[in-house]
Amino acid sequence: MKALLLRDIRLAIRAGGGFGLGLAFFLIVVVLVPFGVGPQSELLSRIAAGTLWIGALLACLLSLDRIFALDWEDGSLDLLATAPLPMEAIAAIKALAHWLTTGLPLVLAAPILAVLLNLPAAGYGPLILSLLLGTPALSMIGTFGAALTVGLKRGGLLLSLLVLPLYVPTLIFGAEAARRGVDGFDTTTPMLMLAGITCGTIALLPFAAAAVLRVNLR
Repeated sequence: MKALLLRDIRLAIRAGGGFGLGLAFFLIVVVLVPFGVGPQSELLSRIAAGTLWIGALLACLLSLDRIFALDWEDGSLDLLATAPLPMEAIAAIKALAHWLTTGLPLVLAAPILAVLLNLPAAGYGPLILSLLLGTPALSMIGTFGAALTVGLKRGGLLLSLLVLPLYVPTLIFGAEAARRGVDGFDTTTPMLMLAGITCGTIALLPFAAAAVLRVNLR
């Protein structure tokens, strides 16, 4: 399992769909927002939490099609299917590798980019915590979507259409938790809902992704 995880991390970095691409897109979103809504500090402060969450969500989408595509193209996925490691574990490891190369860098970069949007100091803690709780769900849901579209030509657009509706609950509770932190309200309820979504996806979606992969590999 460790060897597969390290291999996927190396492939993600070499393929250009890891740290650099997601962070660059995240930066572009944050930089362009003030040009679109205006430079008013008060307005930017109000929309900062939601903007950062939307940017992180869209940045995660960029590399989803690479989760299984590279293994499909070189035949490694067929070998993994016959390995002693269960397909459920393979799907979970793929999701973990995606989070380590995409989700975690976004979490680390969010406080720095929040300065550009004039996020109040009270919102930094809830923002980082909500991203830590929510981005694993984005990676796990994306892995399931990637399993559904593996082997399809130009499946990236279809993958986005399939995954985006499933991302909505995570976005709602993540942005709400960060917004409540900015306003000084209690963030316990949205944080618990966010943690529940993440735990639910981690518990259920590896089995769903494995079942879909078995069908696609027949």
